[in-house]
Amino acid sequence: MNSQISSNKSQMQEGNQSAVFTFVFLSFLEYPKLQVPLFLVFLTIYTISVLENLGMILIIKINPKLHTPMYFFLSHLSFVNFCYTTTIAPKLLDLLIVEDRSMSFKGCIAQFFFGCTCVITQTFILAVMAYDRFVAVYNSLLYTVAMSRKLCTLLVAGSYIWGGICSSTLTYFLLALSYCSSGIINHFCCEYSAIISASCLDSSISQLVCLVICMFNKVCSLLIILTSYVVIVITVIKIPSKGGRRKAFSTCGSHLAAICFCHGVILLLYCVLKSKSSLILVKFATVFTAWSSPC
Repeated sequence: MNSQISSNKSQMQEGNQSAVFTFVFLSFLEYPKLQVPLFLVFLTIYTISVLENLGMILIIKINPKLHTPMYFFLSHLSFVNFCYTTTIAPKLLDLLIVEDRSMSFKGCIAQFFFGCTCVITQTFILAVMAYDRFVAVYNSLLYTVAMSRKLCTLLVAGSYIWGGICSSTLTYFLLALSYCSSGIINHFCCEYSAIISASCLDSSISQLVCLVICMFNKVCSLLIILTSYVVIVITVIKIPSKGGRRKAFSTCGSHLAAICFCHGVILLLYCVLKSKSSLILVKFATVFTAWSSPC
């Protein structure tokens, strides 16, 4: 491992070789005796996550009773979660059992692009699902008319397209940088801040662009979610029967749990866990965020 890092350092000192140099990931190197146990645990979690997400998609596909807007969105949420997991997990498992801890620059950029696209798409699909629950509760009699197949398709397509646009923009600014540092990343995946830390140029513009995009997406998605649920709560409170209120809230329970988990972990990662002593918690939180089921 030390020889690999030394080789990477000498390679970086030769100048800007963004297209050919490799990043070296430390992953969970600080716990050498736990490499195999962690591999088995993460492999189990990854297998369960893949089976759960693909199983959900298959069940929704073959069951005509589940061909509703809510399950249409849920199937795409499961698909995005599967894609994100598959983008991150194989390399992590490889890092735990293989001596070679490197990844090419192009491979790292590709992992970031697809991972970022999945995260942003997932954020807006959750917002779309909040709007869907709003329509279902507020205008239940015209729900199937208001949430037509065409509208549902446009909302999902818009989430994918916007995720791709944001990810492409961030990737462009990463490619515009020159990389000539050691190339050592104390993580197990190609996160934006981790890649920027390997740059030898001023990355303030790239960081500003990342902040603007993240804040815009977070504010817009949370605004849609909060507005939808405020109206939902007001509408449900007006329902005279307890059974009706319970039924209305039950349709929103799992979605609210997914929103709280998704946004809560992001808040924990980027606003709370900032010290070096909490880095291991950041790594584990990232693992369970990547491999958690959206349902």
